[in-house]
Amino acid sequence: TTAAPSSSMLLVGHRSAGVPGRSVATTSRRRSTFAAPPPPKSTTTLRATAVLSSSSSFPPSAVASRIGRAFAFDASSSVAARKLSSSLSSSSAAVASEGDASAGDNRFRRAASTFCNLFPLWTVLTALVALSRPSVFDAVDTKYFTGLIGLLMLCMGITLKPSDFGRVLQRPGAVLLAFVGCYGVLPALALTLAKVLGLGPSLGAGLVLVSCINGAQASNLCTYIGQGDLALSVLMTTMTTVGAIVMTPLAAKVLLGAVVPVNTAAVSMSTVQVVLGPILLGMSVNAKFPNFVDAVKPYSPIVGVLVTCLLVGSAVAGCSAPILAAGLKLQLAAFLLHALGGLAGYVFTKPFYGEDVCRTFAIEFAMKSSAFGYLLASLHFSDFAVRVPSAVSIVWM
Repeated sequence: TTAAPSSSMLLVGHRSAGVPGRSVATTSRRRSTFAAPPPPKSTTTLRATAVLSSSSSFPPSAVASRIGRAFAFDASSSVAARKLSSSLSSSSAAVASEGDASAGDNRFRRAASTFCNLFPLWTVLTALVALSRPSVFDAVDTKYFTGLIGLLMLCMGITLKPSDFGRVLQRPGAVLLAFVGCYGVLPALALTLAKVLGLGPSLGAGLVLVSCINGAQASNLCTYIGQGDLALSVLMTTMTTVGAIVMTPLAAKVLLGAVVPVNTAAVSMSTVQVVLGPILLGMSVNAKFPNFVDAVKPYSPIVGVLVTCLLVGSAVAGCSAPILAAGLKLQLAAFLLHALGGLAGYVFTKPFYGEDVCRTFAIEFAMKSSAFGYLLASLHFSDFAVRVPSAVSIVWM
């Protein structure tokens, strides 16, 4: 009977079958290389092991104390880790909440932009409703009309700072040309059209009054849609609006004084109340309450479109019968005033400026604050027919 081999024989003398010169122990070691690694020890266990391995020269009480501190450190680290995890979770929730708010804000801005870009459509629809059903706008009388125009000027004022007027020094030629077009070219064009088309004294005076007022606030939106120079458009509209305090009464007196009675002082006072006062108030609010202004600014274009539609509806409804009775002659005069004015603005500036600036001048020359002209005609001209061209101008512009 052959005795079973001892462990020393397996480790030292025995050779692996089929592999000469290689022991079983060597084969076992190579197989162990592919075995699953042992589970990792916790931080506390590693610290305790380190303490025990280096504690041969320490008394048992010191060893126990050091192991206790290791466990205490690990416990405190665990608490800190839980606190950090909780803090990170809270931060992630806050970031997610801010992301949702930002997405909602972006959706609102896109919807507001689409609504404002359709401004010409809303204006035409409002005018059609006012012509067919004037009673819809009976509630918007002269008192509310004045307040609505003041609200438009207030919306402009909250976007302005005193430094904005310093920008005039950077582009003096453009601003001067805007003044010449607004208070020189357009009034001369209106006088010519009134005489050529034979509008008569009252309708002719109304057309000239339209040409003597400042640029329309809607021109900024049209410049944006037409890919013009938006900053220049805002600058020119602002300066012609402020200039209306002096230029509108002066131009009305010079051009209309011999045709219809003009109370220059009353026109100047109305201009100050409706234009200058709200703009200064808006600038003061912007300076003292910037956070409030930043919060309401996204809504100001929407307010501007809605207010303008109310003004259009009120003006057209108030003159619906004369507009329909005036016939093609007055319609043609109002259309040509804006169309030829825009063409003049483009042609005059083409040799000196780029395409975007030329478009801006065309829009600024073509568009007038006809609602303001309607208000002045309603307040300071006894002849009802003087206000009719302003109402027609609102539609064609």
